[in-house]
Amino acid sequence: MSTTRKAGQTLAKVLGIKLEDPDLDGVTRGESVFSTQTADSFVEQQPTSAEWLREIIPSGRDLLNYLKSLFPFLSWIGFYNLQWFIGDLVAGITIGAVVVPQGMAYAKLANLPVEFGLYSSFMGVLLYWFFATSKDITIGPVAVVSTVTGSVVAKATEELPQYKDTPWVIASALALISGAIVLFIGLIRCGWIVELIPLVSLAAFMTGSAINIAAGQVPTLMGLTGFSPRDSTYMVIINSLKNLGTTDLNAAMGLTALTMLYTIRFSCTWAAKKFPNHHKLFFFLSTLRAVFVILLYTMISWLVNMHRRDHPAFAILKDVPRGFQHAAVPTVDSDIIRSFVGELPATVIVLLIEHIAISKSFGRVNNYTINPSQEMVAIGVTNVLAPFLGGFPSTGSFSRTAIKSKAGVRTPFAGVITAAVVLLAIYALTAVFFYIPSASLSAVIIHAVGDLITPPNTLYKFWRISPLEVLIFFVGVFVTVFSTIENGIYATICISFAIFIFRVLKSRGRFLGRVQVHSVLGDHLIGNDSNVLGEYGTFDALDSSLSPPTRNVFLPIDHEDGSNPEVEISSPYPGIFIYRFSEGFNYPSASHTLDYLTSHIFANTRRTKTDTYARVGDRPWNDPGPKKGQEEDTSLPTLKAIIFDFSSVNNVDVTSVQQLIDVRNQLDRYTAPDVVDIHFACINNRWTKRGLVSAGFGYPTPRPDGLHSRWKSIFSVAEIGGSESAAAAAEQEANEKETQIRPTLSKSESIDPSSQVTPGPSTASSITQSAAPRNKAPEFAKNIETRKVAVHGLNRPLFHVDLTSALQSAIANVRARDEVEAAGGPDIGVTV
Repeated sequence: MSTTRKAGQTLAKVLGIKLEDPDLDGVTRGESVFSTQTADSFVEQQPTSAEWLREIIPSGRDLLNYLKSLFPFLSWIGFYNLQWFIGDLVAGITIGAVVVPQGMAYAKLANLPVEFGLYSSFMGVLLYWFFATSKDITIGPVAVVSTVTGSVVAKATEELPQYKDTPWVIASALALISGAIVLFIGLIRCGWIVELIPLVSLAAFMTGSAINIAAGQVPTLMGLTGFSPRDSTYMVIINSLKNLGTTDLNAAMGLTALTMLYTIRFSCTWAAKKFPNHHKLFFFLSTLRAVFVILLYTMISWLVNMHRRDHPAFAILKDVPRGFQHAAVPTVDSDIIRSFVGELPATVIVLLIEHIAISKSFGRVNNYTINPSQEMVAIGVTNVLAPFLGGFPSTGSFSRTAIKSKAGVRTPFAGVITAAVVLLAIYALTAVFFYIPSASLSAVIIHAVGDLITPPNTLYKFWRISPLEVLIFFVGVFVTVFSTIENGIYATICISFAIFIFRVLKSRGRFLGRVQVHSVLGDHLIGNDSNVLGEYGTFDALDSSLSPPTRNVFLPIDHEDGSNPEVEISSPYPGIFIYRFSEGFNYPSASHTLDYLTSHIFANTRRTKTDTYARVGDRPWNDPGPKKGQEEDTSLPTLKAIIFDFSSVNNVDVTSVQQLIDVRNQLDRYTAPDVVDIHFACINNRWTKRGLVSAGFGYPTPRPDGLHSRWKSIFSVAEIGGSESAAAAAEQEANEKETQIRPTLSKSESIDPSSQVTPGPSTASSITQSAAPRNKAPEFAKNIETRKVAVHGLNRPLFHVDLTSALQSAIANVRARDEVEAAGGPDIGVTV
């Protein structure tokens, strides 16, 4: 015994802990377990705490891989070539032309001067490629994040009037703090957190935000005055309708620009279908429509206002500083943080969900996989560093990502090209920006967010999949419209999570029955009584000579799975129940699903011994028995065994296992003096087995009268392909034949693949069955002794590989018990 083990046992004695060794206990009871003459024995070992620590503690190699994963560009930059550069150049210039007008427009949404949109666009595309796991994503200002930032800036400047003339201080601080949070989540590799946000919440958030943004831009588009466009969406819509009379010349610059944007888009889409050979040309024309419209209306504005710069006929951007005039260390203090701390969770969520959803979507389309945690690192680094040049919160853009993907981008390096275009705009085109009409920029924003609205066809698909989630969608949209974007996010996430928890809490399993089925090909049945295996160790479904005539399947007895209700599902065996968990088996669902189990069993069985109580008054109040003058229903079977199907259970916890123990004790009292055999099938986690074994499951419970002193154990065994196996012998003979034949073949001849002998994998069967004949094995191989080993540990006779073996074991032991009781003695001992 090791020193560590001795120390552990000594400590356990001091603390009063009773140590158990179920591995030995399961095979030393005296049961007839498994004959070593029939097959090799296998004792399953439990997982240990040391194994768990080894799994979670990173090794040196893990740390090195982690550091490498922080800079994914190192894995591909060494293979960079001219063809990749050409693709990146085209995509980078295209995105640069799009991001310049969009960045300025989104800065207006954030209540900031337009140059801050250029600063954020530059830093986003420049930094992302170092940390990117997506070639398509473009980080920069986006409509929704800019709207949330604008709300934060408007609220903070009211609370802190000293920043009323420098609102970018608030925006930069928000970017720095939210970016640091996202960066931390990414560094600790908790990117899975975004999986808590369902797709329907994302769709509702995007749709509500699009309506919110579009409604907020209508006043600028139409030149409406007399109310605040920062009110709730429904109020902005009402006030816009009330103040239509204040429309001025801005409406001409806005409405015509919006009309032109949609006209170019639909025309290019129609032309691309009409002339597919010129699809690429029309794609680029459609992509650059925002640039064309802005340039056109800038020229019109210059012609109208060139002699009236101080009193323009309609709203224009006016002076845009050249270069990075606001580069500085961000100002962050407790007052600033306190001003937006309430909106910080919503800002972080918005930064994450849009970016991760877009990157995953385009990764699937373009056949690569993104790392959500690393994408968070990219977003975090961008938002932490961008404020030093004046940037505000940025994330992945849906519209620009779609354009970049269609433009043929090859690597994330395209962001560097885009950064060069934005840098050129910051230093060389600021004089042109002076005359850009504000109404035309609003038209660009409204046109861009139109794609974020979930179309009716998508909602119909939601309805077909889960009608309840369509209700969640509309709740999210209505809350966004009548309240705020932040409240809409919280509402959809909370409702979705509440419904998930309710489903888990109220989940219940299904009782299964047995049905014998045939396979049908055309108009005839497949199969005969032969047990011959097919070429790959399975029954050939197309060859009736190699298939069994019938097989057992297990279906819910209530047909709730949609199976044909006319199919009669028979009981597995009188007194034996098969129960399949549907939503896992953990503390939220354990009570409800086990209550359903016991209530069904009590309704369909009777007590093993009806005269347990000598007097009527001895019966418990909750089991008063039959009414006076009536007798107990003896037509129902007594409870013999329960088979739990754990195929949907990945792990168990203390609460669920304790409730399972309570149910076992309750049923043992119900079947006294007998005990209930509890079998488990399809357990797929070693820790689940360990938890069940610690609770006394996995091996039979001894009866007080000794009738279980001998146990009939049935195990599933498999043939392993050792050096003495028939499969190996067949392969060796095939190789020898090929070696002999190959020299005699001429150059024009070939070997018929169908003539080759292909060894099949090992096959599983019950020990009660005869060994299955090997497929196409040579005559001399048929006499070779093969090795058969147990699939599951011999020390766990009540853990089974599938439902069939579990049912076989349960029935065999019920029958064996009946034979022992009929013989009148407890020590007959039935073996296999």
